[in-house]
Amino acid sequence: MSSALLKIIVVADQKIVRVREAWRDFERSLRALPRVELVAIDDGSSLDFSSLSADLVVVLGGDGAILRACRQMGSRQLPILGVNLGRLGFLADLSPQEFFQHFPQIQMREYHVVQHLMFECLLTRGDGKSEMFLGLNEVVVSAGGALRMIDIRLAINGEPVTTYSGDGLILSTPVGSTAHSLSAGGPILRQDLQAFVITPICPHALTNRPLVDSADCVYTLTAPEAPEGTTLVIDGQIRLPLQPADRINVRKAPVSFQMAKVPQSSYYATLHRKLGWGGQTQSRAT
Repeated sequence: MSSALLKIIVVADQKIVRVREAWRDFERSLRALPRVELVAIDDGSSLDFSSLSADLVVVLGGDGAILRACRQMGSRQLPILGVNLGRLGFLADLSPQEFFQHFPQIQMREYHVVQHLMFECLLTRGDGKSEMFLGLNEVVVSAGGALRMIDIRLAINGEPVTTYSGDGLILSTPVGSTAHSLSAGGPILRQDLQAFVITPICPHALTNRPLVDSADCVYTLTAPEAPEGTTLVIDGQIRLPLQPADRINVRKAPVSFQMAKVPQSSYYATLHRKLGWGGQTQSRAT
């Protein structure tokens, strides 16, 4: 427990109307709090985190804003506390009202930080040029604009596994297992597991099922006959066209996503609330 000055960085993208409107009241309330230092405010202008130090990064918006923020931090990951502004979110699970209700506990450092798996995605082009991307949710190879079935080869640690035929393939972290992978029929993984899940999108084979394997493996995806329009999508935010000779390698990143959780915050309680796990209503005997 500590009553020392709490150093906060706020990420609030002013280009998004609902964030801009919420930020007015949020900033006013935040600046009125004692023993709080606003180290920096990222208003959507790509703040450089490399030389900044803070106890918490408070992200206003939703899970998409958190995905952008953790990629923006790069190798300097700071604890993130997400404030949800009304849409479905598994990472940003506090409303603005709940944030200020819990703030005395936050100020006393009565929160815990959970380390979550992040990945590095290395895209190597046919001509040998390569690009590296840091991500938190998932890597997707999508038929996209191709409007036709594609064949995607999967190898794990260099060993050929299988070829998936369908609309695409998702390689997801546990955090991303409740995103695109879930909508494609993939399993829900506890967010603190060290594993990847491979989920085919509309596979053209009844035997193709999601596969879960260790985060210590290297996953290689290729589509040697990729038609024009095939796309690599990272965290739903980075989109790159794929060519037949391109190769994708995905591995565990050397850094982890640090999610700050307030007391009484539970992963399964979040799933219960977000996914409507209320169960069937039992009829009362008359």
